[in-house]
Amino acid sequence: MGRGYDRPRPTRRASIGDVTDRPARPPSVDALARSLSGSGLPHPLLVDVARAAIADTAGGAAGDVAARAATLVADLQRSLLQRVVNATGVIAHTNLGRSPLAVSVPAAATNLEFELASGRRGSRQSPVGRLLARACGAEAAIVVNNNAAAVLLVLAALAAGRQVAVSRGEAVEIGGGFRVPEVMTASGARLVDVGTTNRTRAADYRRAVEAPGADVALLLKVHPSNFRIEGFTEEATVGDLAPLGVPVVADIGSGLLDSACPWLPDGPPAWLAAEPAARQTLAAGAAIVTFSGDKLLGGPQAGIIAGRADLVAACGRHPLARALRPGGLVLAALQDVMLAYLRRDAHRTIPFWRMATVPPAALRARAGALGVGTVIDTEALPGAGSLPGVSMPSVGVVIDGDHLGALRSADPPVIARVAEGRTICDLRTVDPADDGHLAAVLRTATGPG
Repeated sequence: MGRGYDRPRPTRRASIGDVTDRPARPPSVDALARSLSGSGLPHPLLVDVARAAIADTAGGAAGDVAARAATLVADLQRSLLQRVVNATGVIAHTNLGRSPLAVSVPAAATNLEFELASGRRGSRQSPVGRLLARACGAEAAIVVNNNAAAVLLVLAALAAGRQVAVSRGEAVEIGGGFRVPEVMTASGARLVDVGTTNRTRAADYRRAVEAPGADVALLLKVHPSNFRIEGFTEEATVGDLAPLGVPVVADIGSGLLDSACPWLPDGPPAWLAAEPAARQTLAAGAAIVTFSGDKLLGGPQAGIIAGRADLVAACGRHPLARALRPGGLVLAALQDVMLAYLRRDAHRTIPFWRMATVPPAALRARAGALGVGTVIDTEALPGAGSLPGVSMPSVGVVIDGDHLGALRSADPPVIARVAEGRTICDLRTVDPADDGHLAAVLRTATGPG
């Protein structure tokens, strides 16, 4: 009595403690990471992927976790820098690394800052600087890491605390948020606006120089880069400004060395007709020119400061020069490029000029040999903000529909463009060695038939 032997026991709920209803046990992070080793990614990155995949599929089946991990691995691989096939028709495409350039440097010490003749410490600027100066007719030249840095260093070294006169039509903003007024402020120089947006004359600069209390250190002319002003316009040339007695700094931007293009057997192409060149700008009276290394020069990313030896030396002595200097890899690549110009074989050895000078007939033959799509005439661009509104005749192939995503998924990815619902691949910017790959990718994109 009272011990409850006859008391009915509570009915056990089948779901409590039932293995089939428990949440799926997540896989081991380490085991999942090791299963992804075939991707070639380092193990620490695969551990991050495994953790993210497990978190994203909490409670999911093992297959779901594995699928998510595979997707994350593919996304990570696609986010890394890698070779792509440029079929856009833009030769120096800013998003694709600008001018293509093959660089091969042995894993060995170099005489970067060492004079072999004397055995003493040398300047990393001297070897390439001499080549640049010789190629563009300057007294001296130095190299920094891009053209924005070149303009900043010139202003800081030659005009800090003083005035710099700039046409209102040239106080521009170009790609990446480079704004002339903001760079001027960062350098410590003071901007003096002259003229109007569409019309600026030498007299406008003269008034700025001769104004009471004026302290104008430089007259700055800025390449408009990626835009044009047309119609009722006027601008003062370097030749107009040189007699005013203040050093003229010309940011020519695109990096054309010589308007005569002595490295091209057939001389300058028509699409270069209005482009300012370093040699002619200096000959017209500019004290300094600045320009990019990876646009029309066809070299690595760099900024060049060339001109009067005393002014270039002042730039080289400024504290910013050390912060903005390029490394040995850039200087080695730029040296090879400049030697090609001086040998006058740049049309064969520098990819930009090789692509820019291929005759349309040769491109048409390559396009037909692909055996896929329809051959069409196109217009290619120099790119990277050079020569706004200027194009060159080219040839490509077109397939119906938007296949950009499928082309980007290839290995290596193919980057093309879409117009009017059709995918266009321009052959001018495709290396002939990639024609077979491009044809295969296009066949896959279009499917059977």
